[in-house]
Amino acid sequence: MGAHGCVFRRYWIAIYSVLVCFSKVCIPGAEAGCEERKSPNCCTGRNNDCFEYTKRKSVCYCDAYCQKTGDCCEDYRQECQISAAVDCTVGQWSAWSRCSSVCGVGNMERNRQVTTHPRNGGVPCPDLKQRRGCLAHMETCSAAKDVAKILPDSFKRNFKDPWRRPHMLLKEERKSYCVYMRVKQGSAACRLKMWSTQLTRERSVCVECQGDAMATDNRCHGDGLQTIRTFWAAATAPGCYGSWIRESSNENCQCPPYSILFV
Repeated sequence: MGAHGCVFRRYWIAIYSVLVCFSKVCIPGAEAGCEERKSPNCCTGRNNDCFEYTKRKSVCYCDAYCQKTGDCCEDYRQECQISAAVDCTVGQWSAWSRCSSVCGVGNMERNRQVTTHPRNGGVPCPDLKQRRGCLAHMETCSAAKDVAKILPDSFKRNFKDPWRRPHMLLKEERKSYCVYMRVKQGSAACRLKMWSTQLTRERSVCVECQGDAMATDNRCHGDGLQTIRTFWAAATAPGCYGSWIRESSNENCQCPPYSILFV
């Protein structure tokens, strides 16, 4: 039955009740309102069978749809919206999440779940999520502050010294390793040099750490960190600088031609 049919049925029941009262069939002293209905006192949704009689012996309704049609019983609000109201209840707070930053200022979050949703005008739910600031400082933070100095691979020292005497001791050569970086930011000046034009946002570049550039720990300064943004500066391109994130690394590796070197 459509909406028009339901409304027509309500009007028919109302007319019928009036006729019954005029014909003196109504029982004197009959109870009225939602309070006197047999269980359930109130009905959800639209239910034309969920009706009662007013004190004047006319038909009124105790379903939720009566709020739209304006034919609720006089005690509908008290019986069906106040006394039957269900307040929202929530569970316990979860533990605070880890700080969103591993170096410096970040934030932490915690949440809770709704266990009972409010109904019939009950108290609404409180905040389900909380956030607070945090200051992270891990051992990697100091490494994240290192700024990588870089050059084009045309500066590779892959020649043999013609002046070296055969009997001279060779300096122990440390093997190169490669680091693949995802560029996150590059200044406009990087477009002025051919080799630095590759340092554009979201481009992956191979950066090689050769033995001559290694520190005492056999690593190049500023060779990046996983998931943490670090910074770089181009040595032969004034004003060319930016940031990147380390994606992966290979030991005993050499980058392909037209790549980059750590200084």
